[in-house]
Amino acid sequence: MPLHARAWVQWGATVGRPLSDDPAHFASTAGRSGPEILADMFPTASPAEIERMADEREQVYRAMARQELQLVAGAQALLQRAHAAGKRLAVCTAAPPDNIALAFERFGLADWVTVVSSPADGLRGKPHPDIFLAAAERLAVPPETCLVFEDAPLGLEAAHRAGMAAVALTTTLDADAFSAFPNRIATVSDFTALDPALLFNGPQGCPP
Repeated sequence: MPLHARAWVQWGATVGRPLSDDPAHFASTAGRSGPEILADMFPTASPAEIERMADEREQVYRAMARQELQLVAGAQALLQRAHAAGKRLAVCTAAPPDNIALAFERFGLADWVTVVSSPADGLRGKPHPDIFLAAAERLAVPPETCLVFEDAPLGLEAAHRAGMAAVALTTTLDADAFSAFPNRIATVSDFTALDPALLFNGPQGCPP
């Protein structure tokens, strides 16, 4: 079970709201911000309550991530090669700033990534295209030249709405979860299985 899914399950248990670890739950929520997800789960909660719960849940996630978070196989080599090839890279994520900072510090992502786009910038989460379009604008590249890497259906949908091609990663869900998206140009188990030509002979990289 992915760290994010485990964090939801553990947090739900602490507030008396059992949550499923079914992959379908991940498929329907991954890519949305915590407050967006919680607003649907607790429709009568006030904005302040939603923010409080979101912060509590993210603290659970970060406690796990500090011990267990790992890059997907092949990610570091891909980032290094893309950077060396002059590709402009962005992280487009629904994660809150503290989670982003944790990942950047743990993996040294600032060495390769120049743009971060997230709901903290006042943008809507996936499946809305906002964070991808904002990243392309800040990278100064047309959306249609970007290539997105995604592990969630909502992310593939957001990329499609942004007019961007995408590679689906089956790190959490199987290939069937991504088969319907017309912008999907490949499906891979991790970055070691990626054909380098997709990135280095094609569009600018714009990883999510």
